[in-house]
Amino acid sequence: MKSSISFGFLLILVLPLILASAQDGKYERAAYHDNYEGAVQKDQDYEGQYQDQEKGPAKYDKNYEKERMPAQNDQHDDQGEEEDYHGPSLEIPTLLDNLPSDDLLSFGYYSKSCPKAESIINKHVTKWVEEDRTLAASLLRLHFHDCAVHGCDGSILLNHEGSERKAEASKSLRGFEVIDAIKAEMEKECPRTVSCADILTAASRDATVLLGGPYWDVPYGRKDGKVSNDKDAELVPMGRENITTLIEFYQSNGLNVLDLVALSGAHTIGRATCGSLQYRLYNYAGTGRQDESLDYRYANFLKRKCRWASEYVDLDATTPRTFDNVYYKNLQDKMGLLHTDQSLYSDSRTSPIVDALADAPSDFFSHQFAVSMTKLGNILVPAVQDGGEIRTKCYSVNSNY
Repeated sequence: MKSSISFGFLLILVLPLILASAQDGKYERAAYHDNYEGAVQKDQDYEGQYQDQEKGPAKYDKNYEKERMPAQNDQHDDQGEEEDYHGPSLEIPTLLDNLPSDDLLSFGYYSKSCPKAESIINKHVTKWVEEDRTLAASLLRLHFHDCAVHGCDGSILLNHEGSERKAEASKSLRGFEVIDAIKAEMEKECPRTVSCADILTAASRDATVLLGGPYWDVPYGRKDGKVSNDKDAELVPMGRENITTLIEFYQSNGLNVLDLVALSGAHTIGRATCGSLQYRLYNYAGTGRQDESLDYRYANFLKRKCRWASEYVDLDATTPRTFDNVYYKNLQDKMGLLHTDQSLYSDSRTSPIVDALADAPSDFFSHQFAVSMTKLGNILVPAVQDGGEIRTKCYSVNSNY
């Protein structure tokens, strides 16, 4: 673990990006609402059920746990130093009052036309996640896949032959039934008013909160797109890309390098199929060996875990049920599950940000994650918005009825 002086130096490097990220996203500092405190408490109670269990690959390899113990002790010792750290202030001005009047999205968009919209969304997300906690991470991923193609327009939800949803790259996406359930009640409460794109964006926020992550205000007014093409889904990063490709992809959507690293932190929760990483474990790049960027003990655990491509493995091997910054600590320890994860720490353009997010208090990551998620949700394509609609069924355009 690096000292607080090292963290302060890294913070100076990335602070301009943090401020730029907040300005670009028109973001007001994340704050918990009283309505969500109960959900967070439930999540904490859920975590308490596991506090006596060993986490990650350590439960399969006692030697692995013992060898990591010194690093854990260092982490504990550094916590006191971080509390005394007085680095640059992270106070970000409130930006809501500075929104241009002709902005496509607004925070009070449904205040009169559908005042119960957010409560309906939260009620359903809470119900579904309580029944299946893995759906929370799935909703975040579904939102990312939607916004990555034609902006946040609900195109990933359309279910017809040749749609993004039918693409090979989308076959492991989940959570569609959650959005359909929300939409069904929304149509009863305020017909043809709330778009599926808005529902998905808010649902991903509520899912994050239920996992113990940050709350952020979601502006509304997105239209539902009428076009969904399976070939476009192939543009979404799948875990094997290099950092240059990822940076270019994010920049094409108005996001910067800090957003790339912060949004990758969503892998602090969720799972991946073993089929997406087996190539790293055997004959990597034709070498006949495993990927050397993987810690060998972690690789051995994955080989035992991933005998079948259809099996699932946690993206965060250490604290898979907690929304925290341990994902970045794992990268420092060569325990990034996907190639794109570990590459963040091997590339000089992203590794300083990984260090900053790993060595800072976890709230630092939560804050930046909320900023970057706001920016992600604000990706809009004007042409799509101008020609969009409010679907009555999220899986089909209105002309099909």
